[in-house]
Amino acid sequence: MKIPFATFERMHATIKQKIMGAFESCYDKGWFIQGEEYKKFEQEFADYCTTAYGIGVGNGMDALYLGLRALGIGPGDEVIVPSHTFIATALAVKYAGAKPVFCEVSPETYTMNPRFIESCITSHTHAIIPVHLYGQACDMDKICEIAKKNNLFIVEDCAQAHGAIYKGKKVGSFGDVGAFSFYPGKNLGALGDAGAITTSNQDIATKIRALGCYGSSKKYIHRYAGINSRLDELQAAFLRIKLQCLDEWILERQAITNKYLQAINNEKIFLPQIGEARNHVWHLFVIRCNERNRLQMHLKDRGIETMIHYPIPMHLQRALSDLGLHKGAYPVAEHLAETVLSLPLYIGMTDEEISYVVDAINAF
Repeated sequence: MKIPFATFERMHATIKQKIMGAFESCYDKGWFIQGEEYKKFEQEFADYCTTAYGIGVGNGMDALYLGLRALGIGPGDEVIVPSHTFIATALAVKYAGAKPVFCEVSPETYTMNPRFIESCITSHTHAIIPVHLYGQACDMDKICEIAKKNNLFIVEDCAQAHGAIYKGKKVGSFGDVGAFSFYPGKNLGALGDAGAITTSNQDIATKIRALGCYGSSKKYIHRYAGINSRLDELQAAFLRIKLQCLDEWILERQAITNKYLQAINNEKIFLPQIGEARNHVWHLFVIRCNERNRLQMHLKDRGIETMIHYPIPMHLQRALSDLGLHKGAYPVAEHLAETVLSLPLYIGMTDEEISYVVDAINAF
């Protein structure tokens, strides 16, 4: 049996007619940038995240960058980011002109460990970026408490956690801004690159909107040195359709992962854990194994595709070598890079496919 790591085929089959109808509607209207679909999606997504404002942008890294710029983060500033996540989080800080400072993550939840945050704070620290990694919210009570105590901004990286909840609140509603990616593989994915920012601060929302439109709130009047990063009309139309399905898809992902959690029984495998007072929307189902590479080959030989998120820690990436960090600086992140493995997970995954993966893992 062949088991892909992910596939859109079954998910998209259920909404194909609506998607094609949305395309034809946009095509016939002939309005492709910041039109009616764009405005409606922004408000619908803000409502979903329980924030006052949603601002559509070009992609998830632009969302982080524009959020930081709107908060005044720039040269000379430091921003605390988790040691284990996708590099876009740190790159957005660098593009804003600031310095990313890594904070170790929890080996259980893989999210930023609040116990280490205060040791990262200096007189130059101005913000924290908690990343709700793999679909699980960070420990936001403690992070918000530390941020308030030290007068720091919070920029939530929600790129992998659309719909995730901590103590009854949606991610994207805790910080000064929330940054989302709608890359096609996300739980809420466009049919191309797309992103959004959430906030309940009107001044921040206004500035973000201007920064993403060449620094302009009024045509040909440019207050800021902005960029061009806008959610296009067609992707907004597609996302409006998918947003209506998101909660149903989250439930399906939770049902699949519950079967994994109940059936995988191998002492060599460390299963993901869910932190206190939060759900998990399972963008990825990430196990750990000290013989990860051999396990991955074992599964590949049986037709099961897996992925590694992420094989090289950020502090060891050449792109961030100017930070002067070396192997051993962040042992938790380095251990995760050597042991994590993401299993197949997609909408429409059958019980037979799940059992096939489970049996292969238990036989390792």
